[in-house]
Amino acid sequence: MPRFTTSDGTSIFFKDLGPRDSQPIAFHHGWPLSADDWDAQVMFFLNKGYRVIAHDRRGHGRSEETTHGNEMDTYAADLIELAAHLDLRNAVHVGHSTGGGEVVHYVARAEPGRVAKAAILGAVPPRMLVGEDNPEGIPMEAFDGYRAGVATNRAQTYLDVASGPFYGFNRDGVQPIEGVIRNWWRQGMMGGIKAQYDCIKAFSETDFSDDLRKIEVPVFVMHGDDDQIVPYRISALRSIKLLKDGRIKIYPGFPHGMATTHADVINADLLAFIEGREVGERQAELAGAEA
Repeated sequence: MPRFTTSDGTSIFFKDLGPRDSQPIAFHHGWPLSADDWDAQVMFFLNKGYRVIAHDRRGHGRSEETTHGNEMDTYAADLIELAAHLDLRNAVHVGHSTGGGEVVHYVARAEPGRVAKAAILGAVPPRMLVGEDNPEGIPMEAFDGYRAGVATNRAQTYLDVASGPFYGFNRDGVQPIEGVIRNWWRQGMMGGIKAQYDCIKAFSETDFSDDLRKIEVPVFVMHGDDDQIVPYRISALRSIKLLKDGRIKIYPGFPHGMATTHADVINADLLAFIEGREVGERQAELAGAEA
């Protein structure tokens, strides 16, 4: 399996598919999953002729189980090294949930010429945890609940998340998809418990506000308005205000895992954004409307 070793000695698994001379698209997965969560996007963009990269975050999936470095600064450092290892240039970085935080943390630090654009889906920035500057945020008790579930019975916790709020399978009239549930559970159980436990703090408490302000490249913010994991009002609507060159699209009725449940819509919009076609509302247009 393709791997590289970071400067701190951690073995990272990655996929690198498609023509090496095509524009790269790098996908960043959510918690507690792996690169496999992007299967629908990987095949779509391979068939469009792109080079597709997807890695398993340290401690997740097939990457080495880690007891250290399970926080955003190290995640971004790993990506800086991976981009250099693969010589990624003019790349588009696409992140879901925790992976969206990873994307903005990396893009704000990336070497010039490495990144062309970024897209974040159901992403955790600017910050999930409630605070004086984030009164609608999620209380610590909710994240402590996740930690308790992982520490005491992550197998059942992951089954509950996948069969319930992640894909909106707990909504009236929504038919659960057994294969999707099992695949989510499989990916979660592949990873290391300590890394997944630590990652809860990383995705819930990290403040990405400065990262969003620093990013110079175009960013597409995509979010479902029925996201029960990362409510769009505390994330997408706040992130777009901090970006210099942002556009946003809110998808009515779409759940947190919309890249799987509504892959046809998400893939088409990602392709339009990458190809430079108009999609979503621009940040400037939103600001004008608010004024």
